[in-house]
Amino acid sequence: MPTAKSTAAGETQPKPEGRYTKGSGSGRATTPIRVLIADHLSEDGITILKNEPGLAVDVKTGLSSKELAEMIGPYEGLVVRSSTKVTAEVIAKADHLKVIGRAGVGLDNVDADAATKRGIIVMNVPAGNTISTAEHTMSMIMACARRIPQADASLRAGLWERSKFVGTELFGKTLGIVGLGKIGTEVAKRAQSFGMRVIACDPFLSTERAQQLEIQLMDLKHVYTEADFITVHTPLTAETKHMIGAKEIATMKKGVRLINCARGGIIDEQALHQAIVEGKVAGAAIDVYEEEPPKNHPLTKLEQVVCTPHLGASTQEAQLNVAIEVAKQVADALLGRGIRNAVNMPSVDAQTLKVLQPYIILGERLGSLASQLSGGKTAEVHVTYVGEMTSHDTSAVTLAILKGILTPVVGENVNYVNASLIAAERGVKVVEAKATRMDEFANLLSLDVRGDGNSLTLQGTLSARREPRIVKIDKYFVEAVPEGYLLIIKNQDKPGLIGQLGTLLGEAKINIAGMTNGRDEPGGTAITVVNIDNTVPPNVLEQVKTLRHVLDAKLITL
Repeated sequence: MPTAKSTAAGETQPKPEGRYTKGSGSGRATTPIRVLIADHLSEDGITILKNEPGLAVDVKTGLSSKELAEMIGPYEGLVVRSSTKVTAEVIAKADHLKVIGRAGVGLDNVDADAATKRGIIVMNVPAGNTISTAEHTMSMIMACARRIPQADASLRAGLWERSKFVGTELFGKTLGIVGLGKIGTEVAKRAQSFGMRVIACDPFLSTERAQQLEIQLMDLKHVYTEADFITVHTPLTAETKHMIGAKEIATMKKGVRLINCARGGIIDEQALHQAIVEGKVAGAAIDVYEEEPPKNHPLTKLEQVVCTPHLGASTQEAQLNVAIEVAKQVADALLGRGIRNAVNMPSVDAQTLKVLQPYIILGERLGSLASQLSGGKTAEVHVTYVGEMTSHDTSAVTLAILKGILTPVVGENVNYVNASLIAAERGVKVVEAKATRMDEFANLLSLDVRGDGNSLTLQGTLSARREPRIVKIDKYFVEAVPEGYLLIIKNQDKPGLIGQLGTLLGEAKINIAGMTNGRDEPGGTAITVVNIDNTVPPNVLEQVKTLRHVLDAKLITL
């Protein structure tokens, strides 16, 4: 019988070997470890790195990706903010690179997958700009409500147009928050102090936690229809790109105001522009854009829109915090003092990692698959380990599962170190169990995600080459590779579907890399999992859903 236990947030730190002089007692490296700072960083952070006797620090900013690739070879540490692009081409030239430190949260400018393949640790600073971004969001809400920038410009132009700039009070209005992580929660607290009613949608926040915050949880549909102001605080993923478009805006109140200080692309800028022109949306406050810097952007030409140039984290305090923290993290990692906030590396000893690494990869991908398939609130995560994993500490695999589950919603804020803590903060219960054998698989990772009265079960194992495989989705046995793009279709078990699907994808120039089917009984319901080489455009996905015998279809990105 499996034995179960609830996990608690915790952290262990490995100690990579540094280059120290044996027998010297000095603790100094025989040759300095070279670190390149490629973006403008607070002097306090630079000083921390330069004061480390084992490090040799160079500051070279304004580099193109080509220039960075040409000079990265001898460096073991790299520190960037958001300007420098650490591409796969750069990483391919980084023969000695061990650590990339991002002074901030987002990792849009770092190819973390390419770094992982080269064994390079990628770390960020998840909480360094929380207060700064929350305060900027509130500033944007107030500026949008009272049209402060427009009134300021009018007065500076020599005009006195009091009647033109009549605003609206925040008191008594409803603020809808999409994504109630650290920043969203801080925005909620500040909005409540203005007497606003706060409603929110976040699939990983428990009802109990929401009640403690005095926030009403509801689904996106009701947030859109009830809110007077809507602010988004989610990562930009395949699921959140253009999550607020023409269709969603049409369901909102006339006179609604939209705020985006998170990521450009969450709100469809073209749809927002059209809604403002038509009078559906009274105003907007935008700090981030799909293309940065925006070029001749139509939103910047509308007097109802407040625009700022990605200033969410641009305070002296935030820049100081992230600079100091990333400097300490990079120094500690390079000098063997431990690893913190790594987004692509769990903290386990080297021997255990050899055994668990394939399961860590499998666990994260199963978690991501569960999150994308369920699309609803997650209240409980039950993990069962079967076979060789039971003789090891599986906490790193559990963290990988949580990271996979949380990342589609929380984004870059979640990593192997803080995944357990973020889950606990949001009231997600995690239960682990171990069993010697289950079904016909000697080694198995079984994941059961529960929430909103629903449950999704996924099972995975390793192939003979120890490569991850999905072997079961709910009651359907399959054999699929959890990698890249997956088209997962629920359908009736009737002839003709595969031919229709192949024709449709072929016409869209989407190549099928593999396909597997599972059914409950002949002629019943079935699951079809299709590995494809590139993404499926929304219009093609809608066509898949209308094929004969198809009940539902989802595009999954792993």
